[in-house]
Amino acid sequence: QLQASGGGLVQSGGSLRLSCIASGLTFSVYGMGWFRRAPGKDREFVSSISWSGENRDYADSVKGRFTISRDNDNNTVTLQMNSLKPEDTAVYFCLACARRCKEQSGYWGQGTLVTVSS
Repeated sequence: QLQASGGGLVQSGGSLRLSCIASGLTFSVYGMGWFRRAPGKDREFVSSISWSGENRDYADSVKGRFTISRDNDNNTVTLQMNSLKPEDTAVYFCLACARRCKEQSGYWGQGTLVTVSS
């Protein structure tokens, strides 16, 4: 089970920190990803981190603004989101990736809503 939290309403230029806590799985062996679904759009990749934390990947739209990290001792993956823009408004989901995270296969969290006002 994955429990995402940290969403909310923030003004453009602001920051939010999303967290996803895993239970019932061996967290440290999974790559972890964050995805988002904006209103009327398909779900899209945001960021991923390898099981060890050594490798990180970001969508071009969030590079330089978002930072993904993980704490294997506490089964947590975090997405620090800075310089938020209205186009970042979406429901954000975490994923324990069964394969490459961009394949969007694995265990999904329930989503947390991020709303960025202009």
